[in-house]
Amino acid sequence: MSGPMNGVKIVDLSIALAGPWAVTMLADQGASVIKVEPPGLGDVGRWIGVRVGAMSAMAAMVNRGKRSIAVDLAGDEGRDVVKQLVAEADVFVQNFRPGVIERLGLSYDELSRIRPDLVYCSISGFGPEGPYAHKSAYDPVVQAYGGLAYAQAGGQDLEPQLIRHTAADKITALTASQAISAALFARERGQGGQHLTLSMLESVVNFVWVDAAGNEVLLESDGSSPSSFARDQKLWPTKDGHVIAAPVSDADVAGICRGVGVDGYDAPDVATILARRNNPDAFRDLLRRVMDAVSQLTTEEAIAGMEAEQAPCGAVLSPAQLSDDPHARAVGILEDSVHPLAGRMRQPRPAARFAKTPSKTGAPAPGLGQHTDEILAEAGLGHRIAELRAASVVF
Repeated sequence: MSGPMNGVKIVDLSIALAGPWAVTMLADQGASVIKVEPPGLGDVGRWIGVRVGAMSAMAAMVNRGKRSIAVDLAGDEGRDVVKQLVAEADVFVQNFRPGVIERLGLSYDELSRIRPDLVYCSISGFGPEGPYAHKSAYDPVVQAYGGLAYAQAGGQDLEPQLIRHTAADKITALTASQAISAALFARERGQGGQHLTLSMLESVVNFVWVDAAGNEVLLESDGSSPSSFARDQKLWPTKDGHVIAAPVSDADVAGICRGVGVDGYDAPDVATILARRNNPDAFRDLLRRVMDAVSQLTTEEAIAGMEAEQAPCGAVLSPAQLSDDPHARAVGILEDSVHPLAGRMRQPRPAARFAKTPSKTGAPAPGLGQHTDEILAEAGLGHRIAELRAASVVF
């Protein structure tokens, strides 16, 4: 056995990032994935961001370990091809706007008649119901609605800010991957197949409210503390970069201060976590003195001083700098490979490590329709390949 998802077969109709990355995490864990793409340009994610030829960096990351078949779903014959694939599948994933998949005749009701124990995952921006169900839902729209942009402001009096990556999509992908795994687990325990519906909005709201909506969670709070306990966190400039430290426990605060040569951390109004909570102005003054001290040091000096005191700290690294970081190199976080379409590439290995069923970085993301003939033959349609191509059903 290779990965924990070995033997699971997935038909992936999703595009862009949220759905494809959710499925790729399962592919890294051993699932066999057929990616169904429209002819022509294929998945729009192939053309977003940095790219070499017809392969973007994002598409290479979120479609590895899959095989691609290009099918025109505008007609019944193309839809019948997908149904033939689903007949042998365990999981089906789609992220069309609500109503589209039903018009294509590929809804849960339709496909579960073909495969009763199918785990069917529908991902959308705002969910299948409610006044926003049919709104276009790109990542920044959901960041705004879901509270991520507000949380970045650090308070009502400051300007909201978008997180400068597709955070809503990625949060949704992680949510979807976990939900699909849970549904497969339930099926293994005799619960059968089922329809999973999840929205980007609800995924983000759940993410935000854990630590950035305290007063909205505890409705009887007095409102004296900010809803986000991370509101005041900020990076500390050094002579040649930036660092960050986490002054949480009493030992953390003392170690950070000693590490950069600041005294006064043992004063009664800041020496304990309760004192710091009751005297926020005194604590902010202590942190200002720490920041002033850090600004007189190089990044290396600041980190060395705080690490000597076992204080939680880190330097701000770019993705390029991470490639040369001694820890990243020592544990092998990043892996180099050669993509047949995009050339040399570097990407993180799967984050979770399984002792008995190891996951691994999947095969290079496929070109559009790269495996059409192979997939059709496996589905028992090998004798119809020429016919289907001539009719522009597959490509």
